[in-house]
Amino acid sequence: GRYHLDNYLDLVVTYTTLMIILSRIEERKAIIGLYNYAHEMTHGASDREYPRLGQMIVDYENPLKKMMEEFVPHGKSLSDALVSLQMVYPRRNLSADQWRNAQLLSLISAPSTMLNPAQSDTMPCEYLSLDTMEKWIVFGFILCHVALNSDAAALSLWKLALQSSTCLCLFRDEVFHIHKAAEDLFVNIRGYNKRINDIRECKEQALSHAGSMHRERRKFLRSALKELATVLADQPGLLGPKALFVFMALSFARDEIIWLLRHADNIQKKSTDDFIDKHIAELIFYMEELRAHVRKYGPVMQRYYVQYLSGFDAVVLNELVQNLSVCPEDESIIMSSFVNTMTSLSVKQVEDGEVFDFRGMRLDWFRLQAYTSVSKASLGLADHKELGKMMNTIIFHTKMVDSLVEMLVETSDLSIFCFYSRAFEKMFQQCLELPSQSRHSVCFPLLCTHFMSCTHELCPEEVNTHMHTKTHLSLCNMFLDEMAKQARNLITDICTEQCTLSDQLLPKHCAKTISQAVNKKSKKATGKKGEPEREKPGVESMRKNRLLVTNLDKLHTALSELCFSINYVPNLIVWEHTFTPREYLTSHLEIRFTKSIVGMTMYNQATQEIAKPSELLTSVRAYMTVLQSIENYVTIDITRVFNNVLLQQTQHLDSHGEPTITSLYTNWYLETLLRQVSNGHIAYFPAMKAFVNLPTENELTFNAEEYSDISEMRSLSELLGPYGMKFLSESLMWHISSQVAELKKLVVENMEVLTQMRTSFDKPDHMAALFKKLTSVDSVLKRMTIIGVILSFRSLAQEALRDVLSCHIPFLVSSVEDFKDHIPRETDMKVAMNVYELSSAAGLPCEIDPALVVALSSQKSGESPEEEYKIACLLMVFVAVSLPTLASNVMSQYSPAIEGHCNNIHCLAKAINQIAAALFTIHKGSIEDRLKEFLALASSSLLKIGQETDKMTTRNRESVYLLLDMIVQESPFLTMDLLESCFPYVLLRNAYHAVYKQSISANA
Repeated sequence: GRYHLDNYLDLVVTYTTLMIILSRIEERKAIIGLYNYAHEMTHGASDREYPRLGQMIVDYENPLKKMMEEFVPHGKSLSDALVSLQMVYPRRNLSADQWRNAQLLSLISAPSTMLNPAQSDTMPCEYLSLDTMEKWIVFGFILCHVALNSDAAALSLWKLALQSSTCLCLFRDEVFHIHKAAEDLFVNIRGYNKRINDIRECKEQALSHAGSMHRERRKFLRSALKELATVLADQPGLLGPKALFVFMALSFARDEIIWLLRHADNIQKKSTDDFIDKHIAELIFYMEELRAHVRKYGPVMQRYYVQYLSGFDAVVLNELVQNLSVCPEDESIIMSSFVNTMTSLSVKQVEDGEVFDFRGMRLDWFRLQAYTSVSKASLGLADHKELGKMMNTIIFHTKMVDSLVEMLVETSDLSIFCFYSRAFEKMFQQCLELPSQSRHSVCFPLLCTHFMSCTHELCPEEVNTHMHTKTHLSLCNMFLDEMAKQARNLITDICTEQCTLSDQLLPKHCAKTISQAVNKKSKKATGKKGEPEREKPGVESMRKNRLLVTNLDKLHTALSELCFSINYVPNLIVWEHTFTPREYLTSHLEIRFTKSIVGMTMYNQATQEIAKPSELLTSVRAYMTVLQSIENYVTIDITRVFNNVLLQQTQHLDSHGEPTITSLYTNWYLETLLRQVSNGHIAYFPAMKAFVNLPTENELTFNAEEYSDISEMRSLSELLGPYGMKFLSESLMWHISSQVAELKKLVVENMEVLTQMRTSFDKPDHMAALFKKLTSVDSVLKRMTIIGVILSFRSLAQEALRDVLSCHIPFLVSSVEDFKDHIPRETDMKVAMNVYELSSAAGLPCEIDPALVVALSSQKSGESPEEEYKIACLLMVFVAVSLPTLASNVMSQYSPAIEGHCNNIHCLAKAINQIAAALFTIHKGSIEDRLKEFLALASSSLLKIGQETDKMTTRNRESVYLLLDMIVQESPFLTMDLLESCFPYVLLRNAYHAVYKQSISANA
């Protein structure tokens, strides 16, 4: 019987392998000596069996030679067993062309028989490993070599095996070089010249032809398995009748893969092309597909075979048993139990998820073969071949019901790869490098799931030590990581291309087109004749024909192939660890997206250059569009990536502690733009709501308007979001608070004079005398102007934020506005500040700026609250009495075109109002009273210069008068009535008239 034979030959091969491996251990004598010494120390006496073990080691110095002598008595039974393989081995060891002509494994070559069950008289032999058979033949005939001289069948089997391979697997990556070993053994036997010549001929044959033969087989199997997997995916019901095909396909493919792995590692010829297979991944992939079908549709197969066993096999077997002429009692009992077991099966058991176990039945068949194979048996199995064939078929059918997982391991386990990790990694790299193969790269991490079965039943302690676990996990991790990196690189390349395309659509590029059109109209002769036409955006989409493949096409193709692989399984389990391929991609995309955003900011610390917010926003949007499209290839949540990355960019450092666009832009606006404003190179133009470069000797490297106009500020708000804008505000406020601290020091220096001036504003002469005693007047005004400039920039930023939020969350913004507009006047200040904080975060302007209040109240001066309050009051006095000195400055001229002054003193209006509101909120004073006092002092000081006659001191008197109007317009606490009472409106009207007249004559 088949099972007897398998087990007998396996026993012989295991014994041979064990002895060969033992002889390969260099220090075996030392190890045994140490073991005995340790035994003596622990038990006080040496091991009883030690002398025998020592003798065996000595005897088996040359294991095969010794075993050839040992096996002489077993020669007949061993050679009979081996010769019985002549029906199986040559049929399995065919060329690819023969397979192709026979249309092996094809379900669709004969449509009419598609539903017929795939049968054979020797079912278990059909998926028997070729590798195993070759081991049986090579080792078997070395041990009973006499048969090679007497039996032609034996010789032909031996030669066929020797032509197919140059080495066999002993254990894992230990190999046995067939030809050399056989030749060395036969050389010493007399009359074996013919055998030695056979071996040499076969070796030549193996070296010259085996590689190409196996290459062709792999090529055939790739297409055969692909067809099989595709048909079964579409019609899983065929797994029932065609189960045998699936296991044959798996076994054939596994044999070819293992053959390649073993021989590639032990190449004995110069040309290595036959041992490098760049398409091996495809073959492994289709094996994995078939394995997945069997696992997924196991119940379908169970239903089919349960019905087969109970409805057909039981009936036929019963008939065969009835027709037996002799049937002893023991055999009869076993046969009846077979029929009864099969008859009692029903589909309901499958539906109820019952666990089947036919091991007992298979063991009984094993016993039956033993009973009927002895020489004196009354029922000889050899005389009842039909019964043997039927039982072989039945045993296969029972395995389809209760041992599908074991069958998969038996026919397709590739755990041997874990002992060839370098070759394994190399195959993976080759697979990723070939775009056509990258879709199959998932088979490498999937193979890592086989590694759980790489332990050997004869060495159970390996299972517990997990000695290989770390290597296997790191291999799987490395494969998935590399796949994700490759996909990420492709995505980055696509993003770069898309950013270039979207860059072509930026408004700045239309200038050239417009100037060309204008030149055409005015028929201006251009300097260069025949200037090349600039390609318009969108040309890349026009194609002459389908064959034209652009770089983007190639990238998209490569990406879709690789993503197929990443998306192939949701997760895989290796040694109780779960790997999720898509998560690898997600995390790589997050890291790359973060780096790209910061990279596209193009911030250069040395030259202080940075990308315009609007251009960065365009690039980020192009990037996001590409990333969004990844969802078409892989089931991942790109929104999660956006949220993680973009929210981190609104903080001043990301989760890795790296600077973000928020910190880069905040830095740039403070250190570059606003610094140049205070240096007098840039002015704030209220009419344009932007900062604009002033004509100076040293041209600036950037155009301020291109970074601070409405569209740029809106883009900045889009990028930084409310969090980022809050951080920007806080940074601006920190600068203001340091200026206020300096101002307070100047007030303290002039404390006495200011206290007197505060009470004597109605005594002009006394005031003039006191004013001469003041120090650092210019410094006070300069610092207040800087504060005004920073606040003007902040109001631009806030306005932009409000516009952006009104588009994104209109209902929420209108609710916040409602809240702010309806705070009752008598509300507690703390509550009001909370509302202001909410409003300010949404970009709404507030009467009292909460961020400024927080910044100023955190200043520690060590003075008493009363003293602090007094300093705040005197600061307002200081500014009020200093205003007239501005009139003598050439730059203080008001320009109607920009609705401001070129030296930014129009920003004082904002500074005075906001600083007063914040300081008197902190010190719990009345903001209105303090501002009224300020207005009284300022107007009387300014009225005084109305009477001056000195041309120099009154040069820009009218322009400075307008500041009073601006302060009142800007303030929520002052009214025009109040101004009228201390500064006649006639003067203001005349001032406006004079200023406009002046600007017209200047322009003329």
